[in-house]
Amino acid sequence: MYRPIIPTVVIAGFGMLFGMTFRYFLDDPLEATVANYLRSGFHGMGVALAGWATHLYFASRRGDWISRWPLLVDLAVRSAAMAVVVAVTVLTLEPLLYGHRIEAHWLVEKFPTIVAISFFGALLIGSIYELTRLVGSRVLFNVALGRYRTPVREARVLMFLDLAGSTSLAEEMGELRVQSLLTRFFYDIDDAIVALGGEVHAYVGDEVIVTWPLDDKMSGGRCIDCFFAIADSIAEKADFYRQEFGMVPSFRAGLHAGQVVISECGSSRRQLAYFGDTVNVTARLQEHCKEMGRNLLVSADLLRHMKLKPAFAVEALGEVRLRGRTAAIEVFAVERRT
Repeated sequence: MYRPIIPTVVIAGFGMLFGMTFRYFLDDPLEATVANYLRSGFHGMGVALAGWATHLYFASRRGDWISRWPLLVDLAVRSAAMAVVVAVTVLTLEPLLYGHRIEAHWLVEKFPTIVAISFFGALLIGSIYELTRLVGSRVLFNVALGRYRTPVREARVLMFLDLAGSTSLAEEMGELRVQSLLTRFFYDIDDAIVALGGEVHAYVGDEVIVTWPLDDKMSGGRCIDCFFAIADSIAEKADFYRQEFGMVPSFRAGLHAGQVVISECGSSRRQLAYFGDTVNVTARLQEHCKEMGRNLLVSADLLRHMKLKPAFAVEALGEVRLRGRTAAIEVFAVERRT
């Protein structure tokens, strides 16, 4: 589902710029012609795209084998692979772009520098990438700016989604097998979440908490689209789940919108925490799905901010008093029309 088109274009542009910059600082000024700058630009673009293709391989399911290794080994192998790919690309493009054989002095003087820069650059980028995967790019950016050092109130959309029947599954399959199921389930739904602008806030047991900014983009109902995109993703992999786990996971979710207080907390391990009535209501909505026999419950507060697509059917369930909350909330069940 994820289409890396925009990142590919951006990386190609940066690669071209880097290639031209490399020529400006390190090559003979007498060779500073427009043609040579273009060659260097295309050289840099080719190297950048080769590195990006290597990254996409390791980030895809085909490169899943390396994720079972320790993180330091993972980073070292990725970086070494990146360096090899970059080196081969450099060697291939050199005669193609410049129309001459690769000379011995170039191999001795410049090629080792290119490989070394490629390896350590890949190691640095890989470390940043892994850090981003741990905390999320938006969170990492805001934490770096110190936005959440003091509590901040933001308008957010929250989705609490959990695996149905996880307790009985643990009794039937064992805790290790259920954890393997959850790991695979969370992996498989991630593309749908990212593609529809969601940000994973946390995994809590058999539950994932996803959030979106409550802005104009939400009027299109991305959060509801996300739930059904997740359903489609799991349906596409149904045969795998039956073969691997003997069942296809089912899930339920609650969606709500409102003001949330966000702040960094903790000392030895700092993390972002969400507080407020919006968080509590969303969690209770997700719990209420089981009582109502519905897969997706949405609050009226959220529906006011969007125009649902004709593909979805909405059923009003009236005002409901959720557990632990005095005030009632108007709840709707959302389903996809058959």
